[in-house]
Amino acid sequence: MRNFRLRIPITDMPLTSRTIRCITVAGAILFILAVSSSWIIQDSEDNGWGVYKGDEKSTSYSAFNQINTSNVGNLQNAWTFEMDDVPAGESPITSQSNPIIVDGVMYANSGKQWVYAVNAQTGKQLWAFKALADGEPTAASRGVTYWANGEDKRIIYSAGNYLIAINAKTGKLIPTFGDKGKVNLNVGVRDDPSKISVTLTTPGSIFKDLIIIGSRLPDFYGAAPGYIRAYHCKTGKLVWTFHTIPHPGEIGYDTWPKDAYKYAGGVNCWAGMSIDKQRGMVFLALGSPTYDYYGADRIGANLFGNCVLALDAATGKYKWHFQTVHHDIWDYDLASPPNLVTIQRDGKSIDAVAQATKHGFIFVLNRETGEPLYPVEERKVPASNLPGEVAYPTQPFPLKPKPFVRQSMTEDDLTNYSPADHEAILTKFRSVRYEGLFTPPDLKGTISLPATRGGANWGGPAFDPSTNYLYVRGHNLPEIQTIVDANKQFTAQNNTLYEAGRVTYMKHCASCHGPERKGIPPSFPSISDLKGRKAEKEVLQKIHQGGGAMPGFKGILSINEEKAIMAFLYDKKNVKIEVPQVSQSGKEPVRFMNTTAYATWSDPSGNPAMKGPWATLSALNLSTGEYEWQVPVGNDEKLQEKGGPATGLLARSGPMVTAGGLVFISGAADKKLWAFDKKTGKLIWETTLPAANNANVCSYMLKGKQYVALSVGGTKEKPSGSIMTFALP
Repeated sequence: MRNFRLRIPITDMPLTSRTIRCITVAGAILFILAVSSSWIIQDSEDNGWGVYKGDEKSTSYSAFNQINTSNVGNLQNAWTFEMDDVPAGESPITSQSNPIIVDGVMYANSGKQWVYAVNAQTGKQLWAFKALADGEPTAASRGVTYWANGEDKRIIYSAGNYLIAINAKTGKLIPTFGDKGKVNLNVGVRDDPSKISVTLTTPGSIFKDLIIIGSRLPDFYGAAPGYIRAYHCKTGKLVWTFHTIPHPGEIGYDTWPKDAYKYAGGVNCWAGMSIDKQRGMVFLALGSPTYDYYGADRIGANLFGNCVLALDAATGKYKWHFQTVHHDIWDYDLASPPNLVTIQRDGKSIDAVAQATKHGFIFVLNRETGEPLYPVEERKVPASNLPGEVAYPTQPFPLKPKPFVRQSMTEDDLTNYSPADHEAILTKFRSVRYEGLFTPPDLKGTISLPATRGGANWGGPAFDPSTNYLYVRGHNLPEIQTIVDANKQFTAQNNTLYEAGRVTYMKHCASCHGPERKGIPPSFPSISDLKGRKAEKEVLQKIHQGGGAMPGFKGILSINEEKAIMAFLYDKKNVKIEVPQVSQSGKEPVRFMNTTAYATWSDPSGNPAMKGPWATLSALNLSTGEYEWQVPVGNDEKLQEKGGPATGLLARSGPMVTAGGLVFISGAADKKLWAFDKKTGKLIWETTLPAANNANVCSYMLKGKQYVALSVGGTKEKPSGSIMTFALP
C-alpha cells in the first residue's frame, strides 16, 4: 500500500510575508486533508483491499483510520448493491464473498456464483459475468482473485469444476486462457476426471504470474486427493503440482500404508493460503484425510493431513510442515488460512505463522523453519475401541497461548432449561464415552468439544501489525458423535428403489440435512420439499457437483445409488429394483460413519446442551502469548438470562481489525454488524442488516473516504442478496 502525508517543515523558515502566505495555504490544505481523510490519502492503484482477507498475508487488517472509535457511531449506509441473479419466489441465497477493490472497482461473487464489477464509490454495476448455465448447481465461494500484467487485467475465478479467466475491464471470458477461457480442475488429480468433482470454496493466491489453488472435495470414503496446483495466469497452463498424500520416495510417504496414495482422499486446502512474496513461499492450511471419523485404511500419522505446509511458491517444492493433529479422526482440519505475522520476542522481530484450529489452539511457528515459537509437547491421548482403528498415541499441545475456546466439560456445564430437558442431557452425558479432548469416536457415542464447527472456522483471525494482536472468533458448541457400522446400520427393508435411496441418503446426506431432510439452516437447507420445486436434472447436477456448503458426490455414488436417491428425494415409492441388491456381506470393507456430524448437541426442546457463551471474540497478544480480553459475540435474546451477558451465536465468518482502533465482525443469526474497541473489547456500535451475513467484512479508501463493506444474504423479497457499504456522513 502506498500512502503519502503532506509535511511542511516550518520551524526553521524565516517568517517573510511570502512564507506566511505559503504557510497559510499549506495549513488550509492540511486542514482539508485531515477532515476528509484522517491524514491518509490513497492513490488510484491501491484502495487497500485488493486480495481476499485484505492482503497476501491473510491479516484481515485495514490500515485506514478515518473511521475510528470516536466517530464509528456516525456510520451510515453509503450505498447498497442489490444483486439480481436469483428468480423471484426462489429460496433466499447466502453469500460468503469477501469483496476486493482495485482501481476504484469492487469485484465480488454472489451466492449464485455470478461475478460482479461495481463502482466502489457509487455502487453502480459495471458488468456481470454469469459463470454457470441455468440449472447448474451453485456452491459456497468466498471471493475472486485479481491479476494484472500491464494492461492485461484479469479476474481469475472458480465455478463448478472450472478455473475461469475474465477480463477485469469488460467482464468477458478470455479465450486464450486454458480451453476457451476455462481449465478443468478435475484433470490431474489422480482419479478419472469424469468421475470426480473438484471445486474451490476459497479463491486462489497470486505469486508473480502463477495462481496457486487448493480444492474442495467430499469428506467421504472414495474421495479424490487434495493436490495443490499452480497455473499460469496468462495461459492457464499447469506449472506445478504438490502431492498432499505423498507418493513413493516423497517426504511423508512412510506415514501412510504403502498403497494409500492410490486410494486415500482428502488432505485438501479448502480454507485458503498465504503468500510471503519476499521469501517466495506459500503457506497452506490443509484438511483431514477421508474418512473423517474412521481411519483403519490409513494407519499412521498421515502427512500432510492437518498440516501447516510451506512450499516454494515458484516450484511447489517442499520447505517445511507442522502437523497440528496426527491421524485425524475428529474432523479437525485446518479451517482458515495461516496468518503471516511479525512478533516481538526478546527484543527481536520474528516473522512467524499463526494458525488457529478447530480444536481451539493457536500454533505460532517460525516462518523460515516451522519450529514452534512457544513450547509444544506431545501428550498421550485415549486409544480407539473401534475395530481396526489405531488412534495415534500422542497429539501436540501448545503450552502457550492457552486455548481460546472450551476443550472440556463436566455435568455442571449442562444447561437446565427445564427439569425434563436437564435429565435427558444428563442421562446422555453419562451414557457416552468422554475422556476430554481427543476422545476417539466410539460405538457408545462420543462427546466432541470443540466440535466440527468450533473453535475457529473459515473466516479466520485478523492480525494487527501495529500491536501484534490477533483477534479470533471461537465457538463452544459440543456435538455427540453417533458412530455406526454402515454395512449393518444401513440395510434396505424392501426391494424398492425408494428404500434403496433412503439407505443411500442416510449414509451420505443425513448427517448434514438430517434424517427427516429438514436440514440445519442456513448452512444445510431443508430438502424435504424438492418435489415440485426443483427439477430432477438440477438436483442430480447438484449431487454431482455440490452446492452451498455441500461438496460434490460425483464418483462417490454409483449410477444405481444416484437413481435410488433421486427416487427417495422425489417420493417414488413403488418402483421395484430390477436387479437384486448387493448383499451386505463380510467381503465389503468395514465402514464406520458418524451420522450426527455438524449438529450441535441440544436438549429435547432444542436448546443448547452446554452453558454459554457459545461464541466469543478474543484478543491475543502474540508477542507474550497472553489474552488481553474475551467477550461474547452475538446474542439469542430468548435464551439470554435476565440481566446476564450475551449468549454468543454460531457464525463462521471472521473479524476485521483497523488502524482506527476497531474490530468489525458479523455473520450470526441475529443479523448484526458489530464494531468493538480493539483495545478493550467493548461493543461501541452495531447495526441490523436486512438478512444474516455469512462473510468477512472488508474496508477500503476511495477519493478520500473510507468505506466498510460486506456481503449480505438474500431475503424473501430480494432472494439474490446484496453488498452493503457504510461510511461517515
